[in-house]
Amino acid sequence: MSAAVTPRDVLARADELQRRLGPAFRDRIVESLYAESERIAQRAVRKDENKHWDWDQRIDRIVTSPIFGLPLMLLMLALVFWLTILGANVPSQMLAGAFFWLEEKGSALFEMAGLPWWLTGFLWHGVYRGLAWVVSVMLPPMAIFFPMFTILEDLGYLPRVAFNLDWLFKRAGAHGKQALTMAMGFGCNAAGIISTRVIDSPRERLIAILTNNFVPCNGRFPTLIMLGSVFVAAAFPPVFASFAAAGAVVLVVLIGIAFTLVLSWLLSRTLLKGEASAFSLELPPYRRPSILRILYTSLIDRTLFVLWRAVLTAAPAGAVIWILANIKVGDSSLATHVADFLDPLGKAVGLDGVILLAYIIAIPANEIVVPTMLMVYMGVGMMTDITTYDELRHLLVDQHGWTLLTAACLMLFSLLHNPCATTILTIYKETKSRKWTVVGALMPLAIAFLVTFLVATVARAVF
Repeated sequence: MSAAVTPRDVLARADELQRRLGPAFRDRIVESLYAESERIAQRAVRKDENKHWDWDQRIDRIVTSPIFGLPLMLLMLALVFWLTILGANVPSQMLAGAFFWLEEKGSALFEMAGLPWWLTGFLWHGVYRGLAWVVSVMLPPMAIFFPMFTILEDLGYLPRVAFNLDWLFKRAGAHGKQALTMAMGFGCNAAGIISTRVIDSPRERLIAILTNNFVPCNGRFPTLIMLGSVFVAAAFPPVFASFAAAGAVVLVVLIGIAFTLVLSWLLSRTLLKGEASAFSLELPPYRRPSILRILYTSLIDRTLFVLWRAVLTAAPAGAVIWILANIKVGDSSLATHVADFLDPLGKAVGLDGVILLAYIIAIPANEIVVPTMLMVYMGVGMMTDITTYDELRHLLVDQHGWTLLTAACLMLFSLLHNPCATTILTIYKETKSRKWTVVGALMPLAIAFLVTFLVATVARAVF
């Protein structure tokens, strides 16, 4: 008499048979279900002509086309970036002017009250100025980017983006919805990580969380735009300068997407092995966006939420910057001494010690990288800015020896380096794991150093 079959035996047999079915088996099941449903509907249902549905299908033939789908998506993304960058400049300058006017009045009141200079400097020129920089740089781009992103979401376009990119992420062992979370990361990586909640599979959601950092958030765009304008645009005639600078930024974005796919592929075959979950996406009809929903989702649920976290982490950074710049050891500030100590490591990866110091201080918020570098280069006691690209080029190239290699390595480092403190906190809140939070923070940093070291070494050997 044969032994009784246990539930464990049944599950083991099912698992063995499932492995023989191949990776496309679930897709074939879904296709067969929809084909059978369509066959039954054609026999049992008589429908009147629906011009709206006909228009949806006509649009989808272009938007989800294998030929036009990806180019249209890139064009749409470039348009969103262009509008964000173009529209954020004036509000950012207005906010910065208002904040710095308040700083001037506040510090004057402290001086009139006879308070110590160090207290005035620490609170107003350190903590307050750090907050002012972050808010004035972050708020306008987010207030433009997130509503436009929410409009595309409400319109029904984002599911088409996931449809177009699904085959790429599927080959990388990730989930098609990761395309949506990646796109959200362009506004803010913390918001992109929060949006990974749309992925049901814990393994694929973790892949999306760990790789979201490789798309540049709006905090990194000031650095990228500055480098593109100062170094790339300068090599072209004035007529084509702005297009060249924009092209350099788009190229960096594409490199970031490539790293996202490559790292997703590596993680899915090493630390996060597992079977890819089925992703059956039913494209919703196009619909008119809801203004109230757009305003609430983009401004309250995303912009203010992310900005508040950035403000909480930027205040300590402003304090640290002021302390390092104003405490002297010998004839130089602490900032200069730390930059000199980091200089050999910085030179090895095509940068310098000042740049590495700026990125260490800017862990709370990427927006303060450029003003921190300028502060140390100029030897002043507070974060500062330069109004024209000609002045900036003179400071960086003529006075401190920057080259095109420096700019290229800084672009790559800005793209690949560790996430900001707000994003790291968000990783921990979403994963509830110290292990994956450490991986999410240190893995990009290691990749940034490795890539910039290789680029600098090869460039020096060839040129």
